[in-house]
Amino acid sequence: MAPQRAGQKRKVVETGSNTNPKRASTPPEKLVGSDTGRDISAISPDTPVHPLQEDDEDKPNYRIDTDANGNPRYVYGEIDPAYDSDDSEAPATTNTIGNIPLSYYDAYPHIGYDINGKRIARPAKGEALDSLLDSIDLPEGWTGLTDPTTGKPMQLTKDQLETLKKLTRNETPGDGYDPYPEMVYYFTGKEEVMPLSAAPEPKRRFVPSSHEHRRVMKMVKAIKEGRIQPFREQTEEDRERQEQEEEFASYDVWANEEPQPDHVMNVPAPKLPPPGYEESYHPPAEYLPDNAEEAAWEQQDEEDRDRDFLPRDHAALRRVPGYERFVKEKFERCLDLYLAPRVRRSKLNIDPESLLPKLPDPQELKPFPTTCAAVCRGHEGRVRSLAFDPEGRYIASGGDDGTVRIWEITTGKQLWRVKLSASEAVNVVTWRPGKDTFILAAACGEEVYFMVPQGDLCDPEIETASRAILDAGFGHATQQQPTTKTASGAEKPRSASWSRPNPTMQDKGILLTLTLRSTPKTLTFHRRGDYFTTVSPTSPTPSTSIAIHTLSKHLTQHPFKRLKGLPQTSCFHPSKPLFFLSTRQRIRIYDLQNQKLEKELQPGSRWISSISLHPQGNNLLVAGYDKKLLWHDLDLGTTPHKTLRYHS
Repeated sequence: MAPQRAGQKRKVVETGSNTNPKRASTPPEKLVGSDTGRDISAISPDTPVHPLQEDDEDKPNYRIDTDANGNPRYVYGEIDPAYDSDDSEAPATTNTIGNIPLSYYDAYPHIGYDINGKRIARPAKGEALDSLLDSIDLPEGWTGLTDPTTGKPMQLTKDQLETLKKLTRNETPGDGYDPYPEMVYYFTGKEEVMPLSAAPEPKRRFVPSSHEHRRVMKMVKAIKEGRIQPFREQTEEDRERQEQEEEFASYDVWANEEPQPDHVMNVPAPKLPPPGYEESYHPPAEYLPDNAEEAAWEQQDEEDRDRDFLPRDHAALRRVPGYERFVKEKFERCLDLYLAPRVRRSKLNIDPESLLPKLPDPQELKPFPTTCAAVCRGHEGRVRSLAFDPEGRYIASGGDDGTVRIWEITTGKQLWRVKLSASEAVNVVTWRPGKDTFILAAACGEEVYFMVPQGDLCDPEIETASRAILDAGFGHATQQQPTTKTASGAEKPRSASWSRPNPTMQDKGILLTLTLRSTPKTLTFHRRGDYFTTVSPTSPTPSTSIAIHTLSKHLTQHPFKRLKGLPQTSCFHPSKPLFFLSTRQRIRIYDLQNQKLEKELQPGSRWISSISLHPQGNNLLVAGYDKKLLWHDLDLGTTPHKTLRYHS
C-alpha cells in the first residue's frame, strides 16, 4: 500500500503543475503570505537547503529485495509487541502456562509467559521479601496467600476476610450465608409469574355466580323473617328469663301456635267444640234425661256412650258441685294434642313383598333328576346330540355310529332309524320349529341332512307340508347366481351347495342335503323356521366358519369377513333381528338389520361350550367346560347375573 500511496502523491503534484498554466505567471506574494512569498522568490537554485526530515510514521515498514527470479519482493519488519494501547478494558497480564504446576519452573528465574510471549519474573522471596515488607506498610486485605496461577499475593475483600476469621473461630459466617445452597439450573434460575394467555379476565371472574346469589338471597330472607338474629350481649333480664325457663320447663306444644297460610300439607291444631245446651247448669227441659234414659246410659260401656256426662239442672251456679271427670278429661285432651299430626304426609301403601321378584321354589330347581322314567338303548357308541320335537312327544338322537334315531318319550321305544355315514359321527340333530311341519335336520361330517321321518309319526297333511317346504328352494332364482372365478379363469368352488340325495336315501325320508366346506359343530334354527345358522370352528378360512342359511330359497350367506376369536356356537333372538355369536370367552350380539355390534357380554368362563336363549329373549344361559353355568340378564349389564356351580 505504501508504494501505491507514494505514486499517488507524485501524480497529484505533477497534475497540479500542469493543469493550471495561469499559476506560473502569478507572483508568489499573491499565492502565499507577503513575507513568505518574498523569501521564496529570493531563493535561487544555488541556495543550499536542508533536506526534509520525515517522521517515523511516514516511513514505510518494509524494504524491497529481489527474489531468485529477479522480481521485487517486499520484506516487512518484525512487529514490536511492546506497544501502547488506549484500550482501557484490556485484561491484565495473566500467566498462560495453563494447568501446569509452578513447581516445574523452580529451576528457572521466571514462572511462565504472558500473552505476548514475554517471561513473567518470579516475585521476591526470602530475606529480600522480608526487608521489602519491613520497609513498606501492609496493604489492606493482605493475607500472605499467593495465587497459584500467577504467584502474586492474593487480595481479599473485607467481607471475605471477615468470613475467614469466623470460620477459624468455628463461628457461623452470618445469618444470610448458606454453606450448602441448592443447585439452580440455568433454565430455572429465575421464576417469572405470567399468565398462560394474554386474554383479558372474563366477566364471570368479577360477577358472583347464580348459586352464590341464591345463597345470599336466602340469608337476606332469613334475616328479614327474624330466623337469623344479629349477635348482641345478654342483659340481666335475658339471663333471668333464661334461668326461669331452665328452672320451670314448659312443654305446651300449642303455646305458640300461629296462623299459617293455606297449604295442602298443613294440619291445624285440633280445637274443642263449643259448649252446648247439655253442658249448661240450667238446661232446657227437653235436654234433661228421664229415668229410663239415665238407666240405659249407666248400663252402657264407657266407650259406647255418646257423651261422658248426663245433663243436670241446678237452681244457681253456686249450687253446681265439682266435676268428677275433670282430671281425666284434661289428661285425654293433652294426649289428643300430643298425638295430633302437624303435617299431612302422603303415605304409599306398597307391600314390600310385592317389590321382590317371584322366585320359584328351590325344591323345583334341582339340577339333576332323582327318578329315572325311561332308558333309550340302541346306539353303538357315544351319543353326541339330543333334540325334542316341537310337540314334546319324541326325542331325536345322533351318535358316533353315524345313525339318527327317534325315540318315544314315555316308553323309551325306538320308532325310526336311519344311517347317514359309516365313518363320520352325527354331531348335531335338531327339529325345525313350529307344529305345522315335521322336519329333522342332522349334521354328519360336512353334510347337513334334512329329513321327514317315515311311518305313523305325523299326520299326512303335515308330512305333505314338510316335503313342500324342502322342495320350494329348488329352481329358485338364487340358484342361478353367477359363479366367481379365480385369477387363472377356473371356477371358484362354492362354500355351500344344496342338492337332492340319491333315490335310496330319499326312500328313507332324506329329501335335502347341504354340503359345506368344513364340519359344522352346531346347527340352530330361527323361531320362524325359515333361517338357521351353522358354526364350523375347523373351517380353513375364518370368514366361512359362520353361515346363515335360508331354507325356503336354498341360500347361504357368510355375514362376517373376519372374526375375533374362535367361534363356538350361535343363535337367533326370537323377536328382534339380533344374532348371538359365542367365541371361547366372549359373546357378541350383532344387529343384522343395521349391521353393527350391539353388545358384548363377558361371562367370565374359560371356554364356552354352549348357549341357550330364553323364549322371550331377555335371559341367556351360558355353559362352559370349566363346570360353570352362567345366567345373564340382558337388561342389566354385560356381566353374569348369577353363577351356578352344580357340577363336581
